[in-house]
Amino acid sequence: MFTLMDECDALTSENCMLKDVCAEIKKDIKELEHENKILKSEKIDLDMKNLVLHDDLNKFKETLSLKEEVFSTNLAKLEKESHELKQKV
Repeated sequence: MFTLMDECDALTSENCMLKDVCAEIKKDIKELEHENKILKSEKIDLDMKNLVLHDDLNKFKETLSLKEEVFSTNLAKLEKESHELKQKV
């Protein structure tokens, strides 16, 4: 049969174990918070790079569109000239 002293020792022992577990959990939380800050910083960097790439892509699309317009205009002129030359022959 447990005495009051045995029960007190058991509770003290359990309390110490719980304090150790809490200390480990607090340590894990601090590490996770630190990792979270790093990941947030990396996400911000990636978002900035993504914006720059998106802007570059839009510029390339605009340039391509302008080149297509010039090509179409030149092609139309050449087809017209070719047609005129064929009619002269």
